[in-house]
Amino acid sequence: MTAFVILDIEVTDPVGYEDYKKLAAPSLQPYGGKYVARGGAVENLEGDWSPSRIVVLQFESVERAKAWINSPEYSEARALRHRYAVSKAIVVEGL
Repeated sequence: MTAFVILDIEVTDPVGYEDYKKLAAPSLQPYGGKYVARGGAVENLEGDWSPSRIVVLQFESVERAKAWINSPEYSEARALRHRYAVSKAIVVEGL
């Protein structure tokens, strides 16, 4: 079953975050992940949620998504994301 990783990211150091982006993208390939949305314009439709940057990734399963986020290929990028941004991440099953 398809799965989506959704990240709500508040970048605190835009210059450093560029290093994260360079490492994050190639880490997806071994896990079959792909970007569906990556930092595009966000418009609030309901409630008080006002994220500054949303990233949506698609994987073939929840297991593959979890394998990616905990992978050696993503570990350095993940550490940079934690250093240069405040973020929240979830995984959700698709249809």
